Amino acid sequence: MPGPYSDDLRQKAIAAVERGEGKSHVSQMFNISRNTLDLWLKRKEQTGECRAITHYQQGCRHKITDWQRFREFVREHGGKSQGEMAKLWGDGVSQQNISDALGKLGLSRKKRPTAIKNAMTSSVKSLRNA
Repeated sequence: MPGPYSDDLRQKAIAAVERGEGKSHVSQMFNISRNTLDLWLKRKEQTGECRAITHYQQGCRHKITDWQRFREFVREHGGKSQGEMAKLWGDGVSQQNISDALGKLGLSRKKRPTAIKNAMTSSVKSLRNA
């Protein structure tokens, strides 16, 4: 995703409009869209500055946020499938949320029969033994 325009460019474009240049001419001169210029002018009018918005939520929020509680939950219910774990956890958590949370903790588990005697990863073993 491309980054925001620089504050310097924003200030120069707004200064040109305030000097009396036409919005269309300014947008062509600085190679920005007319809508972008209008948004900058609107933000300056509302807040007094035209800086880019920073520190906002990017991506989706995690449904599982208490990681210590989740580790204990995995220790207790590690033998169940991710779908079963989702039902036990509650709070509208899906199997995919459980899978994502396990991945975030570095745990990988497969719940299908395998010919290998011990199919658990070492991280799941250490979590169970802890």
